[in-house]
Amino acid sequence: MSLLERAERNIDAVAWQGEIPIQNRYTVGLAGERFLRELKESGRLLGSRCPECDYVYVPPTLYCERCFEKLDDWIEVGPEGTVVSFTIVTQALDGTPLADPDILALIRLDWADSLLVHRLGKVSLDELEIGLWVKPVLKPKNRREGSILDIQYFAPAYHEE
Repeated sequence: MSLLERAERNIDAVAWQGEIPIQNRYTVGLAGERFLRELKESGRLLGSRCPECDYVYVPPTLYCERCFEKLDDWIEVGPEGTVVSFTIVTQALDGTPLADPDILALIRLDWADSLLVHRLGKVSLDELEIGLWVKPVLKPKNRREGSILDIQYFAPAYHEE
């Protein structure tokens, strides 16, 4: 079957083994750079707000995905948020078992509409649930690098009485 032919049945699909010598470089863009710089320097989380939709993006974007409006309005969000969904990872990318499960979550930060993917830590599997209120645990300021990993993980947040 040539590359231009359409497979009618899944057993007709063919895979070619080998390597394609492709290199790429991922950049976070202007909005991502500002977000990560603020995280590194002040430990604050920023979002971009659409003036038309009133939708707040975290991580921020330069244009609204809903109405294509240019986003110039930056606001501080969180730092706390709510777990919207989660998964428990038991294997590394190479398929080897992890000594301790890793918990990844979709988190809606306070004042944001979009979701942020990050690790959860300091949470037992018994208390893990949708709706869990969490807060970021940041690296010490002198160890931050301007990466999303400057947030080490999100841990349960509890109201102080």
